[in-house]
Amino acid sequence: MAIQIVLNLIAAIAWMLFQNSFTFVDFVIGYIIGIIALFFARPLLGYTFYMRRVVAAIKLFFLFLKELVVANIDVLKVVLSPKLNVSSSIIAVPTKLESKGEITLLAVLITLTPGTLSMDFSDDSQTIYIHALDAPDREQFIKDIQQTFERAIMEVTR
Repeated sequence: MAIQIVLNLIAAIAWMLFQNSFTFVDFVIGYIIGIIALFFARPLLGYTFYMRRVVAAIKLFFLFLKELVVANIDVLKVVLSPKLNVSSSIIAVPTKLESKGEITLLAVLITLTPGTLSMDFSDDSQTIYIHALDAPDREQFIKDIQQTFERAIMEVTR
């Protein structure tokens, strides 16, 4: 992936040199031309297109923003309700993530989401222990984590 970014930057600089114009607009045009060239060279060189990961990272960012808003609303409902009717618990969430970076990113995203806190990892790093402020259905909570954050992280890293 890093070589594709370097090639794309070289294409953008070459475009600016050919145009004999060193403006930001010419750089962007050259960068877009480089993206198109790398996309069509993909089958010839046998690599996966790096912009796929960039798009997946952007999707992960917006997924986190959505979950952040939803979790804030849920925590607000709990805090403002006249009766404290929560079912907080510690839930062991198994994960399919393999690298330390992937697992750490999942733990950080969970911790940054209000109402949840990543507490610990199992010895084999295949389970994350999460404290949830209000999780009446443990299985649904595990399923939500696996189908949102975990799946989006795998799209970015693999």
